[in-house]
Parts: sequence; C-alpha cells; structure tokens
Amino acid sequence: MERDFDVVVVGGGGAGMAAAVTAADAGARVIIAESATDLGGSTKLSGGVFYAAGTSVQQEAGITDDSPDAMFGYYMTLNQWRVEPALARRLCDEAAPALEWLIGLGVMFPPENLYVSGVDGVARGHAPLGFGYAIAAALEQAVIDRGIDVALRTRVDELLVEDGRVVGVSANGDAVRAGAVVLTTGGFGHNRDLLERHYPEAIAAGDWTWSISAPECLGDGLDLGQQAGAAITGHNRGLLLVTPGFNRQLEVDPPGWLVYVNRQGQRFGDETAPYAVMSGLFREQGGTAFAIFDEQARREAEPDSQYADAFAAGIVAVNFLPDVLAEMAEKGRVVRAETLDELAGKIGVPAAALRATIDGYNAGCDRGADPLYFKESRHLKPVRTPPFYAAEMRPAIVCLTATGVRIDTSARALSTWGTPIPGLFAAGETTGGVMGERYVGGGNSIANAIVFGRIAGREAAAQVASLP
Repeated sequence: MERDFDVVVVGGGGAGMAAAVTAADAGARVIIAESATDLGGSTKLSGGVFYAAGTSVQQEAGITDDSPDAMFGYYMTLNQWRVEPALARRLCDEAAPALEWLIGLGVMFPPENLYVSGVDGVARGHAPLGFGYAIAAALEQAVIDRGIDVALRTRVDELLVEDGRVVGVSANGDAVRAGAVVLTTGGFGHNRDLLERHYPEAIAAGDWTWSISAPECLGDGLDLGQQAGAAITGHNRGLLLVTPGFNRQLEVDPPGWLVYVNRQGQRFGDETAPYAVMSGLFREQGGTAFAIFDEQARREAEPDSQYADAFAAGIVAVNFLPDVLAEMAEKGRVVRAETLDELAGKIGVPAAALRATIDGYNAGCDRGADPLYFKESRHLKPVRTPPFYAAEMRPAIVCLTATGVRIDTSARALSTWGTPIPGLFAAGETTGGVMGERYVGGGNSIANAIVFGRIAGREAAAQVASLP
C-alpha cells in the first residue's frame, strides 16, 4: 500500500508530540495534524507537574527508597482498583524513564521543586522550571529538530478504514494515507454534550462548569475512535476543582482558613484536603457547600506562597483576597451578615446547627487543635468578628476528563470486543481506563500523556515497519 506517511498523529499536545518524536526516532515518517494555530495543547497551559517514582530527581533530593511498585500500590488503592491494572502498572513502570527522557530534551526538574502532590506522603510531584510551557517548548523543539511535518489549523474529521484496518485520515476532504494513526486530541472539557454524556458529575455544577483545557479539546478523539469501532471506557471520571465561581480563573487550593459547611450547617472534612479528593467530599454533600469566614479573616487574607510563581506566571489566580471578597460581597456573590443566625437564614442552613459548628470550631482554634478533622493549627482561624461571610463553593472547574478510547498496554485502540484495531493507537486524555475516580496527585495527567504518548509512537512505528 502506498502511504503519504508512516504515522499520522492527530493532536499536537504533550501526548501527540511525545508520540511523534518517539515514532520519528524509530525511523517512521510522521505528520502531526493539529486543529489549533500552534502546538502544545493543554500541556502548554498546565503547571507541568509530572508524577513519577524512582527518579534521578528524587535521588538527588535524598529520596532513595521510592519505587514504581510503591507508586502502583498507592495508585490502585486510592482508586479502589477501579482502573485497568495493566495500564496503571505500565504507567508506574514507565513514568520515571519518561521523566528522564524529558530531562534529556532539556526540561529542568529541580530537586527543590519536588513535592508531595498526592495523599500518599511521598514527594512524587516533579515541578519543572517554566511549568507546562517548558515541556511543550522542549517537545516542539524536538519535533522541529527531527523534521517532523506539522499541519496546523487542520481538524481531522474522519478515519480511513479498509478491511477493518485504519489506513489514514481525512481532513476537510483531503485524504492522507498512513500505516498507523495515533489519536491524541485531548479531552472534551469544552464539549457540553460529551460532558453531559460522559461526565455528569461535572455538569452537576450547572452554568458554573468550565474547563481549563485548551479550547480545541472537544472530544474529537472519541468520535474518531468510534468510527473505527473503538470501545469507550471510564464513565464519569476526571478531575474537578472547587471554586467560588467569582470568575473563570483557576485557583488550585482555596485558603485553608475557610470553614466548609454543608446544607445542614455542619463541617464535613478538612478544608485543606488535597484537591485530588476534595471534589469527592463535595459530591457526598450534594455537590455544593459554603465557605464560612469572618471580617478579620477577610482583612488578613493573602496569597499562598506555595503558588507564588504560578500566580506570577498567570497560571493560577487568587480569589480569596480582601478587595476581591469585598467586591464579591457588594455584588451579592458572597453573602454578608452581622450575626451567624442572620447568615444561616440567608444561605438556607439551620441556624442552631451553624452556631454549634462554629462554636465547636472556635473552641478548637483556641486550643490550637481541630477536634473533628485535625486540620493543621496554622490554618485555624476563629470565626468571631462580624460581619460574617459565606461563599458558595462547587466542584466546577474541569481540569481533565478521563473517559476515552480504551487501549491496551501497547496503546493500541481496542474494539468493543476487546481486540486491537489494526493501525489505530491512542494516548493521553483521549483515552480511558488509565485515570480513575480519584486523581492520584499533581502530575498524574502529564505523566499519563507523556508515558503513553511515547508508547503509542514506538508501537505505531513498529507496526508500520512490519507492514509489506
């Protein structure tokens, strides 16, 4: 069969560029078809944290006893084994080599930037200098260095399938024949219909819901995969962040001094719980809660130094600042009242329950110990100084979607019968089964994209090399 290229990669984000570079290094002639005006996708917009165990960066930081085995145990336990174990195992085994590969491409992961990004207590979150932009830039340079063809502003609308094998793509009526196609179009955070179908938990926030992903993330990969008979897996999975809904700016962690109460006026968890699990806590409360604080806390609010660099780079915002909260109170987005009973009436929670909750919380603040959820004492601020405030919070920021094309450990797209579809591969957020109901920690998404992007590129090139 005559081919225009050996491998067509559909999507030019982190997974796509990793696949293209790896396939090219294996000797394949590669083209990337990207619907945006430039490469980088959601990776370019992200914090760029990479989750991995047993890395040289950890060694340099003095962490000598971490391993892919330990990472796998944590990954599976946190997700209650409701992910595909073989895919999780491959991710854990390949994460460290993929990180070293990025380092070899020029991405710098300083050991001092290593941090505990999950709930496991082990520092596996590798934060790069330059955030996700640095990863995307290094990958794009690798694409350029290898002479890989790139077609920007090109949205693939059809897979070419002959005798059950994917043999290329069509974009705007132009056919490009290839030995293999790799789908790396990202998620579907900007496609309301697909969110309703595949991620109803995100849609539960109503018009608060918005996505931080690249605007081109419309779920093309799911539609293309299904054209070839691919199975879709991972229903209602992804990562949501809690927000007061003041604006459409990302605030990773609202301040720990807030007091979250549900519709019954009761606390339901440590307000500093990692964002990986916070949306689940909110879901158990019906998908909404109120952040309670007082005038003294409002006046003393300041940005968390942990996110100072990301704030300066424009990657994250800070909503809980004195002027912002005062403005939101004037606009009615934050409820203000002179007494707790009045505040309870305005937000529709039982006044006696709210008083009891705050009285118990204040007593804990006085003792320097949270009696219910053991929040660190440095986050404890009593709620005593009127006026009192309540900001409604919802898990509404879609950071990633985790429903997608089912793959095997070689990143081959699988049919609804569980068999590989010849010529079709997928990687990153386009796939399902790798990410579970709980985000394991900062860097889970980038690791997934780069690891399986590399696997898809390597396996696609090998499959093409075996063709006549």
